[in-house]
Amino acid sequence: MNWIPLQEMGQLDEIVTRSHQNLQVIFKHSTRCSISSMALNRLEREDAPLGTDFYYLDLLTYRPISSAIAERFQVHHESPQIIVFKNGEVVYDESHMAIQMQEIASLV
Repeated sequence: MNWIPLQEMGQLDEIVTRSHQNLQVIFKHSTRCSISSMALNRLEREDAPLGTDFYYLDLLTYRPISSAIAERFQVHHESPQIIVFKNGEVVYDESHMAIQMQEIASLV
């Protein structure tokens, strides 16, 4: 898995723009949460869909970005959380043990 670190607010505009060509995925991760670590490990054990960009947000370090995501895209903040963008919109939002690579792949 090739994670793209999500560390700047401006990247949110890039994600929306790029979602018109390829699926864009944000994984919000709490480095202090064992459930978040399990969800991360489950994702990394699976094959990511080709042509999909995966962003990793350390929400403890970059909490303002996490808050901006919730406000801008009208998704409830959770951790761990997967948010998938396609054609400029959020098309999938899941958290905790419901996060599955198969669900993400089905959106490609």
